[in-house]
Amino acid sequence: MAISTAVVGGKGLLGAFFATLLVIVFFASGQFALDRLTRNNPQMMMAAGLLVYTTQILLVAVVLAVFKRTTLFDTKVFGFTLLGCALIWTAFQVRGAMKAKIYYVQPDASESKADKPGDSGRQQ
Repeated sequence: MAISTAVVGGKGLLGAFFATLLVIVFFASGQFALDRLTRNNPQMMMAAGLLVYTTQILLVAVVLAVFKRTTLFDTKVFGFTLLGCALIWTAFQVRGAMKAKIYYVQPDASESKADKPGDSGRQQ
């Protein structure tokens, strides 16, 4: 926002502010929706993630189409800030997913040695 204010002025600041606000609102609500969709059915994570992300991009496209010819703020600053913030948000989501310790095998602690399939009741 500081760079856009220095380069373009007040309209640049307003465009950068609206773009930042738009990314925060759309992507945070998408994260909330994804959490709600996959809370009871984690197997749907990939499909729900794709649906949420596609919906977010379509909503951003609608907003861009609506404000294409506005004189309220600088549309170039708005577009570049929107792109930059969306890429930063996505990069931090990827980083968070890479750092998360998500087990792909669920250990079953209730199963004892005698109950394992290979032992079938043999006594030692």
